[in-house]
Amino acid sequence: MSDLDRHHSFQTDDARLWPIHGKVMDGERLSAEDALALYRTGDLLAVGWMANHVRERMHGDKTYFNVNRHINPTNVCVAACRLCAFGRKKDAPGAYTMALEQAFETAASGYTEAVTEFHIVGGLHPDLPFQYFLELCAGLKERFPQVHVKAFTMVEVAYLSKRAKLSIRETLQQLKASGVDSLPGGGAEIFADRVRHIICDHKIDGDQWLDTARLAHQIGLKSNATMLYGHVENDEDRVDHLLKLRGLQDETGGFQTFIPLAFHPDNTPLQHLPKTTGMLDIKQIAVSRLVLDNFPHIKSYWQMMTAKIAQISLRFGADDMDGTVIEEKIYHDAGATTPQGMRRQELERLIRAAGREPIERDTLYRPVTRTEMSLMVSV
Repeated sequence: MSDLDRHHSFQTDDARLWPIHGKVMDGERLSAEDALALYRTGDLLAVGWMANHVRERMHGDKTYFNVNRHINPTNVCVAACRLCAFGRKKDAPGAYTMALEQAFETAASGYTEAVTEFHIVGGLHPDLPFQYFLELCAGLKERFPQVHVKAFTMVEVAYLSKRAKLSIRETLQQLKASGVDSLPGGGAEIFADRVRHIICDHKIDGDQWLDTARLAHQIGLKSNATMLYGHVENDEDRVDHLLKLRGLQDETGGFQTFIPLAFHPDNTPLQHLPKTTGMLDIKQIAVSRLVLDNFPHIKSYWQMMTAKIAQISLRFGADDMDGTVIEEKIYHDAGATTPQGMRRQELERLIRAAGREPIERDTLYRPVTRTEMSLMVSV
């Protein structure tokens, strides 16, 4: 379909969306006012139409996924964030910390030659030395040299630097030398101070998160970025968050993927808040694709959204469905009822049923090709 045909097939009764549609068709950057209008419109299909146009312009029908294994080495955390159902004080019931051998066993227990990524995040432990984390990564690299280690959020890096009495740059350099290949995007939550004081007062502030990401990118580590939505933030807070990420990406080009994370209130001090609706989940994907024009990928994290919403989002701007995961703890502690892992065949089936083409990738979005034998043993 030509752009002219696409232009004529766009329909909306919301006059605010027509100038935005013009910008989208011309490949122009959207403003803060445009982003606010996208959040405030009731015409989800029109927003989705535009996001899908951008998504197909960038990726066609390709939808990416990977075969990954989550490892959460400890849930002991000095922070007491009101958004979290995962963290525990060290003497609380349910608190755990893996010995290094346990962590290696956990990695091995879900491992087949198909696994291309270990995704490692955990609590801010008051007693674990920095050396533990360096040895964790080095030990995984030694045992599984071909697996990409995506480890430690900006919040964890900043905390480890304080514990080790090193600068954040030195901390990142030592982590990289020990085997860290890239960083996940968690802990960003919402950058606005007003919101952070309510939901995660014990974490680094938004500017520190961005500064840590900047330093990681400067030393050659790619990272993801996230936004936690659906709690006490407002539309302006969401727009501010997206624009700050876009600004840093202009500067460094180090972000690979943006992942909107729906807040799960169950089992947290904020459990009185309502859960996000499917409408908001899908709109958040679409707005993200339209505003973050310099981010290569938008991920629909099926663990949080449910597979069905994630599937629909593939027509609303998302081009990535994350991975097979295996034993994800953080969102399940907060009441997520999705399975803790999904087989490759099921992910491929969901993607094909949405009319998209499944592309298995590694962490850096290079296509992974499988032999018949590796497909037989893969998760």
